[in-house]
Amino acid sequence: MAEDSYRTIKEISEGYYSEKRSKFISYAVPVRTVEDVKEALDKYKKQYYDARHVCWAYMLGAEREEFRANDDGEPSSTAGKPILGQINSNQLTYILIVVIRYFGGIELGTGGLIVAYRTAAAEAIAAAEIEERTVDEDITVCFEYPYLNSIMRIVKEDGPEIISQNFQMDCEMTLRIRKGSAERLKARLEKVETAFLKEE
Repeated sequence: MAEDSYRTIKEISEGYYSEKRSKFISYAVPVRTVEDVKEALDKYKKQYYDARHVCWAYMLGAEREEFRANDDGEPSSTAGKPILGQINSNQLTYILIVVIRYFGGIELGTGGLIVAYRTAAAEAIAAAEIEERTVDEDITVCFEYPYLNSIMRIVKEDGPEIISQNFQMDCEMTLRIRKGSAERLKARLEKVETAFLKEE
């Protein structure tokens, strides 16, 4: 996979697994920030207030460097880690997976718990629509009006998305392009006589 793209899920999906009368309800939730994670966890904890455990793991960032896992009272590494393992093996990011357990009265043992949480997480991912997104960069370029045609020709050839444009005496455009193509676009824009790039 290219360094300027990542895999995530489109919308919330659900999974389910049961073992020895214990029920495991799982949700895969698209999240952008730790705040989103907290909000989603609060929601599921309220919704399933009578459940024995609400275990979870999340992964954030295009580089997949920010993550956490939580066993919520299950034996260490039997819940959060297997959930995180499923996120990793599917190379997903900007995702939270929550697995809610209703205890069925029979102990599953550590091996049984790991399988149950891993399977419940996998079920939620299997039900999700996964999409690949690009990591984009915004570039703002300022130039004098007579050079508009030169700038527009570069925009047409390189194909960035135009986020905003202002054509007064001095013109300004903000363009969004895939990170891997940003340097080439910047270099081309700077070659136009009066153009200069604004630091974001």
